[in-house]
Amino acid sequence: MSANVDVNHRPEPDQVLVDIADYVCNHPMTSEAALDTARYCLMDTLGCGLLALRFPECTKHLGPIVPGTVVPHGARVPGTQLCLDPVKAAWDIGAIIRWLDYNDTWLAAEWGHPSDNLGGILATAD
Repeated sequence: MSANVDVNHRPEPDQVLVDIADYVCNHPMTSEAALDTARYCLMDTLGCGLLALRFPECTKHLGPIVPGTVVPHGARVPGTQLCLDPVKAAWDIGAIIRWLDYNDTWLAAEWGHPSDNLGGILATAD
């Protein structure tokens, strides 16, 4: 590492992150259709994830990277007893929610599926 790098100085966030945070914190949600759509997406996502837990081919991918690892105050994986580091929890949540939904088509301008980000969101929120 260069001696000229100030490791104690946190750079200002990118403007796009500032704009997103401002929108999330300060923009009132008034659209019932948007709230209903978000609620349905979350329920569908969790339903797919819980059903996927019945498939050993899915569940064999879940759990800590090092068997027996305990992460106090870690992130929980819905439908399991797992409490993992947030990165592995995000992976595991993402795996269960997309296991049965992997070929679901989402016809929109975006390339991703609405549930693709929920693993990271749920792990971070926990």
